[in-house]
Amino acid sequence: MEKRYFTIAEVQENTTVDSCWIIHGRRVYDVSSFIQRHPGGEQMIVRRAGTDVSRDMAGPPHRHSSNAHRWLQQYYIGELSTDCGAQEEEEEEEEEIFSQKKQAVRERSTANRESNSVMDARCKSVDPDNDLVNWNKPLLWQVGNLREKYDEWVHQPVDRPIRLFYSDFIEACSKTAWYMVPLVWTPVVIFFSWYCYSELAQGNTRLFTSITTEYSIPVHQYYFPFLFLIGMFLWSLVEYLIHRYVFHMKPPASNYYLITLHFMLHGQHHKSPFDGSRLVFPPVPASLVVMLFLAAFHLLAPGAVGMSIFVGGLCGYVVYDMIHYYLHYGSPKKGSYLYGLKAYHVKHHFEHQRLGFGITSRFWDYPFHTVIPEEIFEKSH
Repeated sequence: MEKRYFTIAEVQENTTVDSCWIIHGRRVYDVSSFIQRHPGGEQMIVRRAGTDVSRDMAGPPHRHSSNAHRWLQQYYIGELSTDCGAQEEEEEEEEEIFSQKKQAVRERSTANRESNSVMDARCKSVDPDNDLVNWNKPLLWQVGNLREKYDEWVHQPVDRPIRLFYSDFIEACSKTAWYMVPLVWTPVVIFFSWYCYSELAQGNTRLFTSITTEYSIPVHQYYFPFLFLIGMFLWSLVEYLIHRYVFHMKPPASNYYLITLHFMLHGQHHKSPFDGSRLVFPPVPASLVVMLFLAAFHLLAPGAVGMSIFVGGLCGYVVYDMIHYYLHYGSPKKGSYLYGLKAYHVKHHFEHQRLGFGITSRFWDYPFHTVIPEEIFEKSH
């Protein structure tokens, strides 16, 4: 494909949300489809549209990682012109074709923004001839063959959707829209909350009856909010432990099946972190996990007390999935709690994959010593 050249005036004509071009060195990039998901907010890019962002990407206040620089290459459209006179005739001949292409990109970007499904139209981020897998086939059965190359490959994110399975039905079950999580689980949380409160209101629930009846402790309905909050707090720990020790296990290079399992559970999310159809846990497999947790609580703390803690944990899960989706697609206000959490989570994806396992909070990263370190820049003299 022949390289295109743009004058600085042409680049500066594209400085809006719908058509946003930037320069890095001598290379020109159309980042229109990415600005909504930029960790610093879309205005941070729009304010720099039409200019060279090389110094901004080098920091301060933030030094972009090598993965961030690699990510930028997906939006490359041409070079900055250095000899306008020599290239003027060529540019005029190609202008009509390029205008049609640019219009198509704008239409796709607008359609994606309206449908909240920005991934489906952009599959240009991978060079099929040079990548380690065949993107025209389901990836799940290929990644195990990468062996020692898998860990590096899976942590080099791309901006395109991923197909896991050959079966259309199973593939559909592995995806879900974000709103399905509250739609399915909020009624369950409300029902079990009402059930637990009603059970506790009867006044028959007591703790430690299996040990002693004389000193057993009555549990009234007024304790339900406290038990519910305990469940949410315990979920935050479970969230951290699963993310760190299950989702971020490092499968042996020789084990095809563990690599495949890792990619299915979490690796595909790190490979394509903005695939909106795979950012929350689909209800069908989630139901199986919920049943396992419910059975565990029934054995450890039977009755309304255990159920109250369980339903708090289930609510914590719903909050976790919604926050996780928002950290990828939302635009929180600068300086807010979610703004800092979004920047923290993006660092986990692009630079510190072995740190920063907290999603809804950084709390458990501190006692487990997995906090992502703050960036330090030397003062210029």
